[in-house]
Amino acid sequence: MTLAARLTLAVRQGPLDSGSAGQPAAIDSGDERMRAVAELDEDLLERARRLYAAREWTAAADAFGSIDPARLTAVDLAASADAAWWSGRIDDCIRLNGEACRAFASASRPVDAVAVAFRVGVFHLARGEQSLGAGWLGHAERLLEGCPEGRVHGLLDSLTGLDANLMAGRPAAALETARKIIDLGRRLDDPVLLAVGINGEGRALAMSGEVAGGLALLDEVMVTVQQGRLDPFMTGVLYCHTIAACHDLGDIRRMRTWTELAEEWLSSVPAEAVFSAMCAVHRVQLKMVRGEWAQAESLAAGLIEALDANRTDYAAQAWYLVGEARRLRGQEDAAEAYAEAHARGLDPQPGSALLQLAAGHPGAAFASLSAALAAAGQLPLRRAVLCSAMVDIAIAAGELQSAADAALELDEAAVAYATSGLEAMAATARGTVLLVHGKAAEALPLLRDACTRWYGLGSDYDAAKCCQGLARAYGELGDAASAGREAARAQEIFTRLGAAEASLDAPDGLSPRECQVLQLVAEGCSNRQIGAALFISDRTVARHLTNIYNKIGATSRTQAARYAIAHRLAGAR
Repeated sequence: MTLAARLTLAVRQGPLDSGSAGQPAAIDSGDERMRAVAELDEDLLERARRLYAAREWTAAADAFGSIDPARLTAVDLAASADAAWWSGRIDDCIRLNGEACRAFASASRPVDAVAVAFRVGVFHLARGEQSLGAGWLGHAERLLEGCPEGRVHGLLDSLTGLDANLMAGRPAAALETARKIIDLGRRLDDPVLLAVGINGEGRALAMSGEVAGGLALLDEVMVTVQQGRLDPFMTGVLYCHTIAACHDLGDIRRMRTWTELAEEWLSSVPAEAVFSAMCAVHRVQLKMVRGEWAQAESLAAGLIEALDANRTDYAAQAWYLVGEARRLRGQEDAAEAYAEAHARGLDPQPGSALLQLAAGHPGAAFASLSAALAAAGQLPLRRAVLCSAMVDIAIAAGELQSAADAALELDEAAVAYATSGLEAMAATARGTVLLVHGKAAEALPLLRDACTRWYGLGSDYDAAKCCQGLARAYGELGDAASAGREAARAQEIFTRLGAAEASLDAPDGLSPRECQVLQLVAEGCSNRQIGAALFISDRTVARHLTNIYNKIGATSRTQAARYAIAHRLAGAR
């Protein structure tokens, strides 16, 4: 009898109790139906297994879901859970994995039970469910007692020893665990453990300051991944670890390379898989660098629902990026996005402090960022991003020593890690601090170098910020023509990107021409230089300055310059 015929028979026979009691024909009919249903389930099960083996995950999840759960073995339950995960059905995945764990334990297969329990723990932790995650990992460790050493031992170490120490800023302890995993992988001849251990060693070395060696190890592992030698889940994990490490290091070029290759790989897996959304967050980060802020916000906002169900940490990052895209375009609802990021466990700094600065509250911004630096402890890479923002904020708040300290720390990080992004940030910070101390000649080559570096990384916005500094440096050195050229270049970029600097409303009743004069004052230009740049007489410049001082309550050029910085009028031409 064919599958279709058995299915038809099973449906036509109706419920098993449809006949009258004591009538053998009805019993026979019921028995026949039961046999048909059993045969149907067996065929469906074989089909589900074939689909799973072929990595047709969505179809496999549907097929497993149509079968009586009582007919599924522990292996089937685990396969069904895996198929559900790749199909974006995380709740089904966790439930089925729990059933698989119990089935493996009942069948005296503790190692398999541990492997499943480990994944359940990881999935709960990823959703921000700390107690459930810790409970399942503890259950896995208890089940593992007395079991011979195997892959699952190394995977548990990778989570509780390697990743936990990296997140806590303890690279030495993470490195020790990574090398332990590598040793286990070699003894077991296990390519997964070797890849996990070498990737962890690379991340730990990079965090320790041995960046070149660490990145070389990351690249080595990714070559193995590219060759398709690992299972799909671990492939996705290693892509995410590598791209995130490159982002944290400020290695934008390497980050872009691995993100593009990850997207190629993702074309072969279901779009519902959480790896797709995680990779898209990294794509948003790259769009932010390139100044594609509107696209970045739209993409990030569209990822949040799926990430909230699977990866709370990435959902927090997506909200932070939404906030950044809004802040840079001068949108008022940036604060709401930062609050959403904070609600998911992410400190929304330095974006939140920069938003306070943009609102004209440099003192509050300085206090917020100072607190963020204190909370960052001794995590150099986290502190570097904060220090970069601190330079501008401290200068606006009149805390020049703090600006110098932040620039020095950033410079030390750039020397230690020597990545493209950190070097660009450090050069910008050094030049900016020298400029505010009146050392235009020393600042000029640093700002020119920083500008070139930012252009090389594709960050026109940061390059434009450097152009503003260059305009001020040229102005202080008496080169009004070059000052005007750099200021115009910055304004063109801000306008093209839709940056807030291009569309600021003039505060305190300042006219557009007064804003232009105030900008050049902030850039250190004399009255004669301002007149030359704007093609007006020195007397007209003096009249504008008198009007400006009256409107903003300033009594000196220094106060006027601070006002311009605090109200983000630099580059407002």
